[in-house]
Amino acid sequence: MTNQAYPVQPYPVQLSVDYPDRPLDRLSTAFRIIVAIPVLVLFGTVAGGNFQWSTGSTKRAAAAAGGLLFLGPLLMIVFRQKYPRWWFDWNRELLRFANRVVAYLALLDDRYPSTDERQSVDLELPYPDARNDLNRWLPLVKWLLAVPHYVVLAFLDVGAVVVVVVAWFTILFTERYPRGMFDFVEGVMRWHNRVLGYAIVLVTDRYPPFRLAP
Repeated sequence: MTNQAYPVQPYPVQLSVDYPDRPLDRLSTAFRIIVAIPVLVLFGTVAGGNFQWSTGSTKRAAAAAGGLLFLGPLLMIVFRQKYPRWWFDWNRELLRFANRVVAYLALLDDRYPSTDERQSVDLELPYPDARNDLNRWLPLVKWLLAVPHYVVLAFLDVGAVVVVVVAWFTILFTERYPRGMFDFVEGVMRWHNRVLGYAIVLVTDRYPPFRLAP
């Protein structure tokens, strides 16, 4: 009897960040938190939230709508077995923008995050056939089934912050991001996107793997 090896199917949600095999900008790296403020404010206006301020006795408020669409797609999948394409497109493009911002903050790229261009971050999510590919009731409990991932990611996020701080000093002295550190931070980002694709964006019923690698 011969053993047949079956290839492992790649997870539907795929993220990759191009490794910057070039000298990185030291000045931009040194003041990354300050330089990133404008794009963080811009991201906040589309990621959801509200802002309030007061002038003397007058109180003014402004709200920014947005964020990932979760409840709407969930209800459509459960009751109509449909996932409106424009809702999917919004979630996908918002996630892509968010990952470009995170990559910039994590020093993985020294180019300022674009609102629409791919740059060094490639995020792919499959558009689901809700009727044939998704269980209509599973979205009700996916957020709960993903709890083990939340726990693991909490520890990985702490490690990623430490790695980014070390990489910050390294770039200032060498203009290079150590490849091992880069791969670790990229892997943490990849893991986050898999969990989001499964539990929040609801594009797949396949449970996310517990691994950093593609």
